[in-house]
Amino acid sequence: MGKILSMNQAIERFVNDGDCVALGTALEPLIPFSAGHEIIRQGKRDLTLIGPISDILFDQMVGAGCVSKMVMAWAGNVIMGVGYSLRRAVEKGIPRGIEIEDLTNFSICLALNAGAMGIPFFPTKTLLGTDMFQSNSRIKEMVCPYTGERLALVPALVPDVAIIHAQRADEEGNTHLWGSIGVSKEACLASDRVIVSVEEIVEREVIVSDPNRTLIPGFLVSGVVHEPWGAHPSAVQGYYDRDHEHYMRYHKETRTEKGFARWLDQWILSVQDRSKYIDKIGVGELQRFRVARSHEAMPVEYGY
Repeated sequence: MGKILSMNQAIERFVNDGDCVALGTALEPLIPFSAGHEIIRQGKRDLTLIGPISDILFDQMVGAGCVSKMVMAWAGNVIMGVGYSLRRAVEKGIPRGIEIEDLTNFSICLALNAGAMGIPFFPTKTLLGTDMFQSNSRIKEMVCPYTGERLALVPALVPDVAIIHAQRADEEGNTHLWGSIGVSKEACLASDRVIVSVEEIVEREVIVSDPNRTLIPGFLVSGVVHEPWGAHPSAVQGYYDRDHEHYMRYHKETRTEKGFARWLDQWILSVQDRSKYIDKIGVGELQRFRVARSHEAMPVEYGY
């Protein structure tokens, strides 16, 4: 029916070893943890991860040995600071060494925009006077032929696949996304393939009733996954809040290599899919994070 797949099917079909994968593109909310966990379970290898504020999902994928390179502005545990798996990989090559390409949140957006437009770079002034030229040799400088001004050139990013979590979509992948969206739209436009996981699958009439909220059109989408709680422990505006305690427990339990191995087995490798993950946490426990105070937008009249 339409483009609807299970998460297992979507990852198996659209994520390959060696791919460049954009995920966590909405910064702190809407992180596709379910998709990342399935990538780990399927043992994908040599991935390049692209993300602005790269949360503990990146740390988990690095610790599981899936990653050879990261293109990001920041990585770790947003609440607690350090991501221990990432630190072990960078400092000790455990479980493998990884390459880091340093960008800012804004320059990642520019790089994805360049990829979406099919141009090799995007010019900016924002990196002038910074040390980004030393930390990233791919960023170049030029003199504008029209104004004579100095410009920094951010090379394009063209991911093989973007993985986005959103509030709702129809079976063809037309996706409503709201709240903090970061560079999600840019990542989808730049990527060869797009996987969307959503809290709800809705009828097409729901989508077309509010076309301006359709930030990801179905023609860009390769597969749609109905995955309630697919972004836990991050937040999904209008559905559930951030599970701060989960982040703090992860920080404590993954401090050592053995601790991470235990956590990985308990929460990913021994858990068949997201429904089993929900069962493990407990539906009652998760309900604590449901929206406590409703704040609906005013209706919009689209008539003439």
